[in-house]
Amino acid sequence: MATLRYLGRLHSAFSCSSAGASRFSSLYSGKHINVTVKNQVAVVAMDSPDAKVNVLSQEVSDELVAAFNKVSQESSSNVVASVLISRKPGCFIAGADIKMLDSAETAAEMESISTNAQEMMQRLEDSKRPIVAAINGACLGGGLEVAMSCHYRIATKDSSTKLGLPEVMLGILPGAGGTQRLPRLVGLMDALPIMLTGADVRPDKARKLGLVDFVVSPLGPGLQDPKVRNIEYLEEVAIEQARKLAQKPDQIKRSMAFERPWSVGTLKHKLPVQFGFVKDFILGQARKGVMQKTLGNYPAPLKIIEVAGAGVADKAKGFAAESKGFGELGETPISSALMSIHFGQTMCRKNRFGTPARGTQNIAVLGAGLMGAGIAQVSLQKNYNVILKDANTKGLTRGQEQIYKGLNGRVRKRALTSFERDTIMSKLQGQLDHKNFDRCDMVIEAVFEDINLKHRIVKETEAATPDHCIFATNTSALPIHKVAEASKRPEKFIGMHYFSPVDKMPLLEIITTDKTSKDTAAAAVAVGLKQGKTVIVVKDGPGFYTTRCLAPMLAEAVALMQEGVSPEDLDRISTKFGFPVGLATLADEVGIDVAQHVSEDLFKAFGARMGGADIGVLNDMVSSGFLGRKSGKGIFNYGGAGKGKRPVNPEAVAILKKYRVKARTEHSDVTVQNRLASRFVNEAVLCLEENILNSPVDGDIGAIFGLGFPPFLGGPFRYLDSFGPGNYVKMMEGLQGQLGDHFAPAPLLLQHAKTNQKFHI
Repeated sequence: MATLRYLGRLHSAFSCSSAGASRFSSLYSGKHINVTVKNQVAVVAMDSPDAKVNVLSQEVSDELVAAFNKVSQESSSNVVASVLISRKPGCFIAGADIKMLDSAETAAEMESISTNAQEMMQRLEDSKRPIVAAINGACLGGGLEVAMSCHYRIATKDSSTKLGLPEVMLGILPGAGGTQRLPRLVGLMDALPIMLTGADVRPDKARKLGLVDFVVSPLGPGLQDPKVRNIEYLEEVAIEQARKLAQKPDQIKRSMAFERPWSVGTLKHKLPVQFGFVKDFILGQARKGVMQKTLGNYPAPLKIIEVAGAGVADKAKGFAAESKGFGELGETPISSALMSIHFGQTMCRKNRFGTPARGTQNIAVLGAGLMGAGIAQVSLQKNYNVILKDANTKGLTRGQEQIYKGLNGRVRKRALTSFERDTIMSKLQGQLDHKNFDRCDMVIEAVFEDINLKHRIVKETEAATPDHCIFATNTSALPIHKVAEASKRPEKFIGMHYFSPVDKMPLLEIITTDKTSKDTAAAAVAVGLKQGKTVIVVKDGPGFYTTRCLAPMLAEAVALMQEGVSPEDLDRISTKFGFPVGLATLADEVGIDVAQHVSEDLFKAFGARMGGADIGVLNDMVSSGFLGRKSGKGIFNYGGAGKGKRPVNPEAVAILKKYRVKARTEHSDVTVQNRLASRFVNEAVLCLEENILNSPVDGDIGAIFGLGFPPFLGGPFRYLDSFGPGNYVKMMEGLQGQLGDHFAPAPLLLQHAKTNQKFHI
């Protein structure tokens, strides 16, 4: 049917050339926005030049107001309705200009930004002629607030189309009316999770919620670029709907959840408005959930609940509360920290090594375990041809099944179609030999952390691959230059440290040796970025950056348990600090055997600075088979208990008692947190001092997205800036006097304390 409609329109276009010329006229032309009139509908088209996405900067906002002012001045005989659309494939409006928000110096300035944005949105909503938002691609933050201000929303059922209000991730709230319009469209109960999590909403779910009114399926292959043609088709559908709304404006009111007639389906929308106790119950449950998940470390979710509740019965009061809340949140240290993460991620999405001389299309992954299969999956999803090689059929089959399971999970979530899943799987070739390795552009090795095994695999693989092929080793601690000793092409050798589970963890730590060529680094970064990873590039050294920071903190966690801090208390105190997983649990997740192996290697490299705990604790646990979650027993027991219940392993407690030592400090929450965090932060500073890290930004991003360092603190370097280098040195020197020289502040930290200099300038 879609093809017939397309052919019909194509016939009309060729048979009405003179009439078409009169129906398509230019009304407004700006840098970012152009307006043409088609069939009595003003098509307001956005396309910011020299930018991948459209954002609501001040300049774009001014043009949007000017464009709709121009439309409103047209006679009703010439323009009966409007369509707001983006010409940029994959993006409607990606959100507000974060730099504009970050530049505000006071709460009053932030509040003014919100008030002005609200006024702009209200102008759209108050338009006497219907406005249809035609959404293709990212419609996020301020973009969704614009769309909600329109009278009707149409979205394409495309993998790039997603709607959401992610402002909470920046430590602020939707400030252009989003906290008020979203509950009115979908109901308070459904609106709160969208605003509190910042999660994307896909088109089908958005239609079900009432966030969009109509979903358009994309057209199939044709003569034109499908991305361009689908936008044209969306425009045609939107124009048709806009004309219908102009003829029947009463249809517009039905898109407001609060205004729909009473029925079983609208109870959850209307009850909070009609009955205050229902509203209070919903808000109370939301607050309870937020406190359980954030422990009060993030003020934005609580403020969103407050502001959304304020406007349920009084829209004007809600808008006023939104602007005030926007201003208050925008000037908190937490918002500054979270915005710095956004800017840091943006920096890490750029390839500072430039464009590689040769593109990568064919990748081989060695080892079909959890890591290898995960690497293969994220490569397949980005259209790489992938060979997955393992030593035996059982391991290979398990890896292929893991990939299929991962893709099928995306089908169930409607992020992929079954056809797309099968197309992706068709690019996977599983095998036990080196067949077709002569076509590979890159090989990523993900076998056991055994340097002799890795050396053998390097020699075998390089004998089967062309000279241009890059060899990347995935390791968490083995020095890359040591693994590269087996290579005959050391300039083509690099480390690519993925984090488990690969399809969910966003960070990729790339490690270069002194012999790695710039082009090899450029190619590795290009692959990582295409895989959807946030990439940091570090210099080679024992533990690189992330493992080197994690190891001393975990050593301190063991030391605290030796002093009598229970695993439950250790988890509670570390999550209270802001880590997503308690450190006793994290040790089990990493693997006690892995922690033991890494601890021994790093102790050899750095000596007592990596100490603090008795390695005998880990040795005894490994010899007893207590390897963590993967073995069913570690510090906790994982078998048989209900969901979320993990009793402490009494045999692990017995081992801790065997190595029990006298408490060397008090065990207050703050002291325990300082002991743990300072081991991490100090090592991060040493990595910067030794040029393992390229910049404090890389250090913050790597710590947050690879190790779960509390985002609201902004990363170890932003945390030091906030705490004050001088204050941090004083705290560490106090611990050094009680616990030993593994708490000695790094020379660079001492220097910053002496000059009162921040790490982020």
